[in-house]
Amino acid sequence: MMDAKWKCIFGSILNLSVVAVSVNFFTEGGVVHPFSEQEEQYVQWLATVAASEETNISGLNYIFCSDEYLLDINIRYLGHDDYTDIITFPYHETDNLEGDLFISLDRVRENAMEYECSFEEELRRVMAHGLLHLRGYKDKNQEDSLKMRNAENRAIASFKQT
Repeated sequence: MMDAKWKCIFGSILNLSVVAVSVNFFTEGGVVHPFSEQEEQYVQWLATVAASEETNISGLNYIFCSDEYLLDINIRYLGHDDYTDIITFPYHETDNLEGDLFISLDRVRENAMEYECSFEEELRRVMAHGLLHLRGYKDKNQEDSLKMRNAENRAIASFKQT
């Protein structure tokens, strides 16, 4: 059973309408919440990323977990027996983003070392990557991967400005 670490619902004015944003953060598999002191900043950043993609967040659950926890999900629900940094489960396909995003903090740490960036930057990249998948971005071929990477880079840059 997941324990809620934090939930934020706030309104922002976009196109003269109030948009409620619900982002929840959970931990599983014995990991420590990676940014418990900055949760509000992350929620605002995610809302900014969504707005830049001309969409809204209705409900996102980010579940930070271990490699083993995410591997079990990958095997059980997707039939893939390999480690991954993120698995995204959309609730449905609409203009508003809703879904569960499972992120392996072990993979994020390894990716950060491999790509020679900070853990925080790689975590933001993976968080944005999942949101962008919910928005409809793909990454199965070189052209789609380039579009995804460019959108991730814009998202990371927008965090630095919040």
